Amino acid sequence: MIATANLGMRFSGRKLFEDVSIKFTPGNCYGVIGANGAGKSTFVKILSGDLDPTEGEVIFDKNKRMSVLKQDHFQYEEEEVLNVVLMGNKKLWDIMVEKNAIYAKAEFTDEDGLRAAELEGEFAELNGWEAETEAETLLMGLKIGADLHHKLMKELTEPEKVKVLLAQALFGEPDVLLLDEPTNGLDVKAISWLEEFIMNLENSTVIVVSHDRHFLNKVCTHITDIDYGKIKMYVGNYDFWYESNQLMIQLISNKNKKLEQKRQELQEFIARFSANASKSKQATSRKKQLEKLQLEDMQVSNRKYPFIEFKPDREAGNNMLKVENLSKTIDGVKILDNVSFTIETGDKVVFLAKNDLVKTTLLNILSGEMEADSGTYTWGVTTSQAYMPRDNSSYFQDPNVNLIEWLRPYSPDDHEAFIRGFLGRMLFTGEESLKKAVVLSGGEKVRCMLSKLMLSGANVLLFDNPSDHLDLESITSLNKALIKFNGTVLFGAHDHEFIQTVANRIIEITPRGIIDKTMTYDEYLENEDIQNKLEEMYK
Repeated sequence: MIATANLGMRFSGRKLFEDVSIKFTPGNCYGVIGANGAGKSTFVKILSGDLDPTEGEVIFDKNKRMSVLKQDHFQYEEEEVLNVVLMGNKKLWDIMVEKNAIYAKAEFTDEDGLRAAELEGEFAELNGWEAETEAETLLMGLKIGADLHHKLMKELTEPEKVKVLLAQALFGEPDVLLLDEPTNGLDVKAISWLEEFIMNLENSTVIVVSHDRHFLNKVCTHITDIDYGKIKMYVGNYDFWYESNQLMIQLISNKNKKLEQKRQELQEFIARFSANASKSKQATSRKKQLEKLQLEDMQVSNRKYPFIEFKPDREAGNNMLKVENLSKTIDGVKILDNVSFTIETGDKVVFLAKNDLVKTTLLNILSGEMEADSGTYTWGVTTSQAYMPRDNSSYFQDPNVNLIEWLRPYSPDDHEAFIRGFLGRMLFTGEESLKKAVVLSGGEKVRCMLSKLMLSGANVLLFDNPSDHLDLESITSLNKALIKFNGTVLFGAHDHEFIQTVANRIIEITPRGIIDKTMTYDEYLENEDIQNKLEEMYK
């Protein structure tokens, strides 16, 4: 068990949270959520002991073992991959190092023998004889093959290092497991394996920060919400918390509307009849009723949902898009090889590929931002396209342009009041609309690009990893907008929930051709024939 007592944290006088007293119990998985800047990662660092709180304390039995997913991918450059995983259990690793040092001695004393016997006992108690096998199993589950287990960390790619550090955190079934964005850099199969692993941890307490809604829904038994300067615990997964939270906000809002209506009626009666002798008693009674009326206290939340809505200016005809034999080579590597397909009006298609560059290249070509080496693509005459690329840096290079000036060229109404109102819907309120576009954060730039697409009136939307850099609230708003959109959508993404709820068609591009299926993402992943065929096509 791990708990907090009267925990509080401030940075430069700014309160993140205060008076937090909650308990995390074994066998449960807690998802930590909150708006950007609410203090999710800070809270996890306090729990891990890496950061001291301003007030209060973390209660944790020092005899228990805590494991934390490390974020420094270059910490173990000179270590073997398998050893890095074993280091996840520090006590076991220290025993192994000392034991091996004793056995490596040229002269073995009686004292060495006694110490070695003592270490062997502790080694066995910690299940040391199975440790390497367990470490190898974790690595294999995360698709780090046996050929990499004895390589140095510096020989691995960045995504491979991320997986090794995740295996390190998972090693040895820790009593408390702290994971900050554990699905980053993982493919679908690795995420699925991680979900199953966490769900099978019967005695561990798992605390996870993630923007992956599907992951939170799959593994979480509780949601820990950081908002209003408080941290509150809710039973259930993310969807259950979200629906409950929205329902509560709506109920309070409806109650307040009724109370406000009642207040106006009482005030009008009092104003009309307080000077009327025959109605004075009734007016006095109404005054007492008015004094008792109290609106529900709705605190100002840190959590903000942008208003996203795509409305096409006109409907597209039946001839949407025909792609024939598209090929593209980049830096000597063939990225697209004779790719052909036809898109129908109203399709919402997700493009899948093991290499993200494949999806990005295809979308760049279809949007006109890149030319193919060969092949053709033809848009219907009634179509209009708007594209949000993964790399939007070229749109934010002018250091002198503020947000109003940045958005004006894309707006059908160039009046400042209209543009300010539109930016306000996307959470750029007041003076924020005068910020220089070049200094925006990654998430703010994506919200600007979404504003551009909304103003385009296009009936075909193209997105390359649209949820990158967005917080959960913005992802949820975009997700709902694309479900509601009655045009055509072509996109690449990693977000499982996003793909499952938006796409009605899957096109996966492999080195040996494409697989094109009209079905949901879950159906696609669960179809054994399709998955077996994919294995062959990726060989």
